[in-house]
Amino acid sequence: MGGPLSQRPLPPEDYRVLSLWHATAEDDWTPRAPLTGDLEVDVAVVGAGLTGLWTAHYLAEADPTLRIAVLEAEVAGYGASGRNGGWCSALFPASADTLAALPGPGGRPHGRAGALAQHAAMRATVAEVERATAAEGIDAHVARGGTIDLARTPAQLTRARAEVAHARAWDRGQDDLRLLGRAEADSILRASGTLGATYTPDCAALHPARLVRGLARAVERRGVRVLERTPVTSIAPGRCETPYGVVRAEVVVRATEGYTPRLPGHERAVVPVYSLVIATEPLPDAVWDEIGLARRETFTDHRHLIVYGQRTADGRLVFGGRGAPYHLGSAIRPDHDRDPRVHAALLATLTDMFPVLGRSRGDVRVTHAWGGALGITRDWCASVGLDRGTGLAWAGGYVGDGVATTNLAGRTLRDLVLGHDTDLTALPWVGHRSPDWEREPLRWLGINAGLRAMTLADAEESLTRRPSLVARAVAPLLG
Repeated sequence: MGGPLSQRPLPPEDYRVLSLWHATAEDDWTPRAPLTGDLEVDVAVVGAGLTGLWTAHYLAEADPTLRIAVLEAEVAGYGASGRNGGWCSALFPASADTLAALPGPGGRPHGRAGALAQHAAMRATVAEVERATAAEGIDAHVARGGTIDLARTPAQLTRARAEVAHARAWDRGQDDLRLLGRAEADSILRASGTLGATYTPDCAALHPARLVRGLARAVERRGVRVLERTPVTSIAPGRCETPYGVVRAEVVVRATEGYTPRLPGHERAVVPVYSLVIATEPLPDAVWDEIGLARRETFTDHRHLIVYGQRTADGRLVFGGRGAPYHLGSAIRPDHDRDPRVHAALLATLTDMFPVLGRSRGDVRVTHAWGGALGITRDWCASVGLDRGTGLAWAGGYVGDGVATTNLAGRTLRDLVLGHDTDLTALPWVGHRSPDWEREPLRWLGINAGLRAMTLADAEESLTRRPSLVARAVAPLLG
């Protein structure tokens, strides 16, 4: 989401080259006014990504008398909130088993009921994002088509079956997740080599930059001050330091996600790992007739090295995935946003999945290629919380599953800040503290070894047609 420190202020016209989403947001990206001196508010939010803006939105809605300021190093939607894959899904980065084991009140595990409540809250959040965007008049090209997760090798089909069996063990019915045979999978999405799939209705494809920019305008209408090009250099109880003045507040919310390591004292809280994305030119109807995704379902497959895609409202394929290296010292730089090797691999994977892209008119044309840093905690578990003693609040560690989770975070922070005990504040992720990452160079070695292992695991399965031994060995290290 929005970062606390900026590498280099960009002129307004440059923001549109960050991604397809930035280029097509129908926004001129002119920065709002920065902070111009000391300021006193009730709530200061650091980061104008989806976490920060949803938090400001729900607080201002609940109590219009609150003085709220959102501080952003660049412009709202500059970071991952404006350049992700556009999946608003019920996915949560930690498993039900992990959530059940998290300690609750009195130190007792949250147990089965807590894990199920977290999952139910995530499912409801997809609908809440749809409702809230419509209520605020934000046209984010939302289409609730669900997600199809293909199995294209025998090993992937084994994982698909195991995933559904695990869901049934947690009382999740077919209305939540179901196994598809090849014919039913092909009726939704026709990819090469499909053996089966899983399907969940709990995902909406959307245009993330239109969402985050619309949300910034919505919170301003409610009286929230959005101060752009105002990097926060440190946070402490009751104050945020910036080059342009000090913002004092009873509550300070850290909503900085992958940019968090730039804040003093938070260098090892999360690691920024890059996910890279490509977008094709708009495809003709004849090609879409062969591919499918008639309801704009989002799609992936059961490989180990994550990929994700969607059909956009204007008929493009947007396709992304992991594979870019983690950079030593949690470095985030504009030149890390593009990696020709990874972008070429994404295109090769896309044309392998959909041969029609190469058959119809020669190689399909990629019009946009970009990337961005997402935030990963050491235990791969997102969290939200408020330390009532210090007034410091936080949310993040979404591991790439943040478009919906940020909304749940915003509503939960609203309740925490206002002192309301609700079903949301009782969820297992509330108040969870992830351990710090290892010091360098250990984390550089470990994270990049893990990324390479996932690539190797997929290659192993292609050869052996059995679940990867490499993946089984490293799974405990990768959440």
